[in-house]
Amino acid sequence: MGQEMASSGIRRAAGGAAPTPTAMAAPAIAAPPRVGEQIQRLRAERRMTLDDLSRAAGVSKSMLSEIERDKANPTIAVAWRLTNALGVSLDSLFAPQKTPEAIAVAGPHDIPTLSGHDAKYQLRVWGPIELAGKFEWYELTLQPGGALVSNAHEPGTREHLTVLQGSVEIEAAGATKRLKAADTARYVADEPHAIRNAGKSEAKALLVVIHG
Repeated sequence: MGQEMASSGIRRAAGGAAPTPTAMAAPAIAAPPRVGEQIQRLRAERRMTLDDLSRAAGVSKSMLSEIERDKANPTIAVAWRLTNALGVSLDSLFAPQKTPEAIAVAGPHDIPTLSGHDAKYQLRVWGPIELAGKFEWYELTLQPGGALVSNAHEPGTREHLTVLQGSVEIEAAGATKRLKAADTARYVADEPHAIRNAGKSEAKALLVVIHG
């Protein structure tokens, strides 16, 4: 390709004269992404300290500090551990930052979906990834007999569930409540809890999680 580009800048004069180079603008070279800056931004958005991310990723605090200050470049293995702990994909770490759109539209195929086939549930992740771990919302679909059973979240976490279709049963803090369409339940989620389809038809609900 380099030879093709070079030859494209050659112009032959009439009569077989020697080739004369034409003026060519040097291609703009994009600056490499500031990986450390990206990691620091993502960590700050999640309200994680250096210690928090160091422990979650299994990367020493001193190395993490060097990476964030762009004094050291992480290996792919270290970058993977960091992005995994931050809840983002590895390629997003190296993607250039874009100016946020005034109105950003996500189509149906852009919404991540988590399925628990045996548990007969589907979670569509409506919340943006940058809010993960702070404020999340989902569309939960439960087949008859389906259940979303969760371990305890961080201390102070609460969930808010509004039934859109069918009926569900909430188990939390040793209590059980049954909800029908248009009912909303607000309950503690910093101990084991469950959402079950209490009817004989498909149930849908809006689930909002506010982390403590």
